[in-house]
Amino acid sequence: MRRLGIIGAGTSGLLACKYALEKGFNPIIFEAEEGVGGVWNHTIKSTKLQNAKETYQFSDFSWPSSVSQVFPRHDQILDYIQSYAEHFDLFPYIKFNSKVISLDRVGESCEDMEAWELWGGSGKPFESKGYWHLVVQDTKSCLTEEYQVEFVILCIGRYDGVPNIPKFSPNQGPEVFNGKVMHSMEYSAMDDVSAAELIRGKRVTIVGSLKSAHDIAAECADTNGVEHPCTMIMRTSHWLLPSANLWGVNFGLLYFNRFAELLVHKPGETFFLSLLATFLSPLRWATSKFAESYLRWKLPLKKYDVVPYHSFLQDISSCQVAMLPENFYGKVEKGSIILKKSQNFSFCREGLIIDGETKPLETDIVILATGYKGDQKLKNMFKSPIFQNHIIASTVPLYRQIIHPRIPQLAVIGYPESFSNLVSSEIRCQWLLHFLNGGFQLPCMRMMEKEAKAWENNMKLYGGRYFWRSCIGSVNIWYNDQLCKDMGIKPRRKKGFLADLFVPYGPSDYAGLITQN
Repeated sequence: MRRLGIIGAGTSGLLACKYALEKGFNPIIFEAEEGVGGVWNHTIKSTKLQNAKETYQFSDFSWPSSVSQVFPRHDQILDYIQSYAEHFDLFPYIKFNSKVISLDRVGESCEDMEAWELWGGSGKPFESKGYWHLVVQDTKSCLTEEYQVEFVILCIGRYDGVPNIPKFSPNQGPEVFNGKVMHSMEYSAMDDVSAAELIRGKRVTIVGSLKSAHDIAAECADTNGVEHPCTMIMRTSHWLLPSANLWGVNFGLLYFNRFAELLVHKPGETFFLSLLATFLSPLRWATSKFAESYLRWKLPLKKYDVVPYHSFLQDISSCQVAMLPENFYGKVEKGSIILKKSQNFSFCREGLIIDGETKPLETDIVILATGYKGDQKLKNMFKSPIFQNHIIASTVPLYRQIIHPRIPQLAVIGYPESFSNLVSSEIRCQWLLHFLNGGFQLPCMRMMEKEAKAWENNMKLYGGRYFWRSCIGSVNIWYNDQLCKDMGIKPRRKKGFLADLFVPYGPSDYAGLITQN
């Protein structure tokens, strides 16, 4: 049996392993942590699922009846993921506390690979004479082992590992501050008791404007109240939702069905679809304004000067729309959270110097909720500078958002975002294993690169300055259609014209794609 090396035992890694076993491969998962679940092992106490659980589940493994919440807690999500691994007997294939510290291609010269016109020399998964050499370190003993595999599947995600730390001028960074500075990654990795003790009775400042920043601010407010209010410093405001309904209309009906995707341009669309998207552009604008009007009415955005300058569509297209913590603006009204907007800040001995303010913001702890460098994390996996140089930008040019045209016998699952990453990862894993099993052949490398560039341009079209997030949120069904066509499967998954046009797609629509072929 052909040996597959899977790096990461989050949802993507478990799915890759499960489908690999179904196709008769011999997978081994290398997981640096002690358990499955990936990023769900490092969340703060208040973290909940952003999706309704029916839209975030494995296609062949439902949530247990004991989970009655629409948005399950992070511990319930971890239990669900662990139950999935147990149900499909995946634990024997996982090596825990095993961190891949080197990934190197052996058996092919650089000259040979540069001369290829087809991916891997043939466009097929196992006809190359090379293989991957992995050096794996035991995270407890620090001893290393070496492995050889025929194909590597990277399932390392992009939201941990390499934090994005802002750069400061000399003598204006954390080194001059008397307090504690940490990234949200460090805070999220703490257990609930330690995290609460860290912030209790402290003046906490959080830098950031997305989901993690709001979650940590809400947690600080719950711990310290108005006696020690938490301050949030935001460079850019974003559209965050208090609930899944906008003026009584479910969010999914506005953006996650085929009709919604007719309003936007799509990579590789026909002339007719392009013309239709242009014709329907006023409706696209109106839908965005519909959402914005509700959020302006529902939330005190203007009062606190946090009305975003960009459209709701731009946040949707860059996967930056998220759910607000419960009663977030209630905490702001009470004074346990203080919102400040500033394009720049620097450190001083007492705390932070914020542009436009005459006095320093005195603080004890600064938490940088400033995101991650997912491209750097991916680049660090490779030993060869040649492969490192192929990871040239944060969007990472991947054919079908899975395979890099210039890196043979390797796939990446879970790097581009969508609004249900579990569902997207499952479809990609089915596509990948269908390819590995000889179901279809890849086009030439030039065409693969052209397709990857077309998707990048589409992300720039609607994501604007945030296109680098590699999000396919506004064209997710169109993307899934391409994968289904590659597998020779009918892309329209629902019964009835109206249902297929207006009902949002979910996990059950893409169940068993491989067996249907």
